[in-house]
Amino acid sequence: MWDWNYWPMPHFFFGPLFMIVIFVICMVMMMWMMQGHRQGGTTNALDILNERYARGEINQTEYEERRRVLRQ
Repeated sequence: MWDWNYWPMPHFFFGPLFMIVIFVICMVMMMWMMQGHRQGGTTNALDILNERYARGEINQTEYEERRRVLRQ
């Protein structure tokens, strides 16, 4: 009459536990991605100008003029 081999507890325990683990993994990944974005993902115009001058794409006169315009 009764199936004594059936125990519903693992379903009630592992389902929410699995969802919590997935939620924590998603939060850690989002924080990791935001940290990487803040550190190296953004460059402003002055950084790009400095890199172009360092590579020799622009001369000193053009560099100083553009830097003056950007700082205004």
